[in-house]
Order: sequence, then structure tokens, then C-alpha cells
Amino acid sequence: MRLIPSIVLVLGVCSFTWAQKPDSRPSPGQALVAEAQPAVPPAGNPAPAPVQEAPLPEDDGSRVTILGYHEFSTSKPASAMRIKTATFRKQMEAIKALGLPVITLDAFEKWKRGEDALPPRSVLITIDDGWKSVYTDAFPILKEMGFPFTLFLYTKYVDGGGRALTTRMIKEMQQHGCTIGSHSVSHPFPGTVKRHARKGEEDYFKFLRAEYGDSKAFLEKRFSKPVTAYAYPGGYLTEDMFPIGDEFGYKFFFTVKPGKIRRNSPNRTLARYIILGNYEQSFETATSFHATGATAPLLGYQTTPHPVVPAPGSMVESRLPPIRADLSAIENLDLSSPVMRVSGFGRVPATFDPVKKTISWTVNRHLRRRACEVSVQWRLVDHTKSEKPMRWTFLIDREASYQAGAE
Repeated sequence: MRLIPSIVLVLGVCSFTWAQKPDSRPSPGQALVAEAQPAVPPAGNPAPAPVQEAPLPEDDGSRVTILGYHEFSTSKPASAMRIKTATFRKQMEAIKALGLPVITLDAFEKWKRGEDALPPRSVLITIDDGWKSVYTDAFPILKEMGFPFTLFLYTKYVDGGGRALTTRMIKEMQQHGCTIGSHSVSHPFPGTVKRHARKGEEDYFKFLRAEYGDSKAFLEKRFSKPVTAYAYPGGYLTEDMFPIGDEFGYKFFFTVKPGKIRRNSPNRTLARYIILGNYEQSFETATSFHATGATAPLLGYQTTPHPVVPAPGSMVESRLPPIRADLSAIENLDLSSPVMRVSGFGRVPATFDPVKKTISWTVNRHLRRRACEVSVQWRLVDHTKSEKPMRWTFLIDREASYQAGAE
């Protein structure tokens, strides 16, 4: 069976259990949550009975990688939970260059239920918490790329002022491919959950029901869409939470544990790659699929306005490949202007042939990453401003290159 890659992009607001709590989170008060109906059932049987997860469909060979983001910034330094906006753009461009389909949460859920198929490999994009920078920085890029995404919101931060998303912003994003999931009411950290557990069963399950139930009720009323997905705050979970999630009708639960999703992966502990702003390898790992059979050929459907070598999205066996761009079709080209940049090298000493109007360079240090991005930029005669760079990405078959003694 031919495998197709898919990517689900999930945008949310959360933190790892080991990460610091985001600074200066406004406290929106209780008024917002009060709109939802109380989610605590009558006392008397506070501990829900364990519910066994329903049988899952068989693995169909498709794989989904789920990306998890938090905050974005053009000016603040990158950190584990904050990514530079320019870096995020490069990552989204890389997904497009690799030809990886970005799927909706709805498509992901239908596939998990066995109701529909996905490409062999795909991406789901998610964003946690509800930082305003999702709207100001990430959303314009996602809309430009045509990528759907999921926001995992904790309800006390909605309309929280300062750096928090507003209802208006969220509703606007819903009109352009944004799906809403729950991230609890208060984003409780592990210590808070454990403290309620120590108070006894009744207090503990009342607390969990409020976090799961009140959040779902609030989000569904405010944004007029069913909420079926939940992202564990900080990635912290216990088996006690499973029947609570079932009680309120959640179907899919997302962690911060990395890994690719199969159709038969348990729905209560779905893996997700949290993309760290200060560690680029996290994105490369998340978007690398091991080649198997029919999935080994070219992943990219990217094109360039002028002929290039290696071709966009193609896979080369050499880790020292020649790179070339043919600019002969450009009228009024300033022959002194072409410049080539290669990822990992920056601007390279490429040679320009003024007769053939080609710019070329052979990589002189082994490429170690799976994908290599190239950009070529030029000016036109009598134009001081450079044209927008032509960019493309090609892939390196690292296994083949090692077998050929490329080291």
C-alpha cells in the first residue's frame, strides 16, 4: 500500500512540566468561566468508573506528525516556549517545500476513526495557550500558506488582556482554518493537580471535572463549534483523567511526548512534537519521515520560475552536490548581482557565467541535514533594489550517501 505523509499543525498555549510558567499572564477573573454551565455532577459518586478505550482501526500505513507551538515574537529572544517569527516562517516554507500536506483536526479525527484516508505523510499544526502573538505573528503566515491549524485554549486566558488573545481575534481566525480545542480552565501545573489529589477523592474529581467540563462548555458556547480535543497542560496526565475526559465527550487527547501518529495510536495519549524556539533540531526531527518503499521518492511539489539543480523537492545521494540556477530567461539582468545562499553555509562563493547566465556552486562540506534550502537573488539593470529571492529545497538520501562512503 502506498503511504502518504500528512502533517497536522496544532497551535496552543501550554508549557512542559519542566518549563517555567509563562511570565506576566493576566488574570482574567472568573466572569468568563461563569458563562458556562457548572460541569460538576451531583456528589455521591465522585470517582468515575474506568472506561476502556474502544478498539482502534488497523494501521493503514499513513503517518501524521503533530507540531506544537506556543508564543511567537519578532523582538524577544527565542526560548523553549517562544519562537522567532522569522524562524516560524522558514519552518512553514519548509513544510510547503517538502510537499507535506497540512491537514485539519477534523480530517485527522476522521482518519483516526477509520472513516477517511490521509496521504502517507501529513502534518497537523497546533498552538497552545492563547498568546496574542498567534494572531499578530503566526496567523498571517499560516493564512498566506493556506495552512489550517488548531488552537488549544485555556479559558481563563481568553480575553485576559495584555498578551492574551481576544474573542474577536479567535473568531476571525476561525474563518481562516482555525479549529478550537481545550487546554483546561486554568492551565494547572502538576503541583496544583497533585495538591487537589491529596485533599481527597471528592475534591480531586470535582477539580478535574471543572477543568475539563467548564472549559468545554465555555469554548463551545463562545465559539459555536463542538470541542472534541484536549491538550494536557504541561503534558501532565494520569489515568484518573481518562474517564473524566470521556464523561465530557472529548475524543482525542494530546501530550508533549514526541512521535509519529499511526491510525491505531491510542487516542488518550497522542504524541506531539513541541517545537522549541531555541533548538532547531526539534522541527527537523518532527518533519523527518523514515523512507519506506513507496514513500522514498520525492516529497516536494515545489516549483521555481527558473530551472535549478537539484530540482525542487528532489532527493540526491551525494552530500557534496553541485547546485546551479539558470537565469537566462531574465531580461535586463544585472550580471554583477546574482548571489547564492545555502542553508548551513550562508552566502557561498558561487560562480556566475555571464554568457550562459547561470550561477553555480558545488557544496564543499558534507551536508548533514535531511533537507537543504537554497536561495538565489539578483537585481535588474537600473534597479537598486534586489528582486525577491528564488528559493527551493532538495533532500539528501543520507542512508545512500553513507553506504557510498560519503563520510
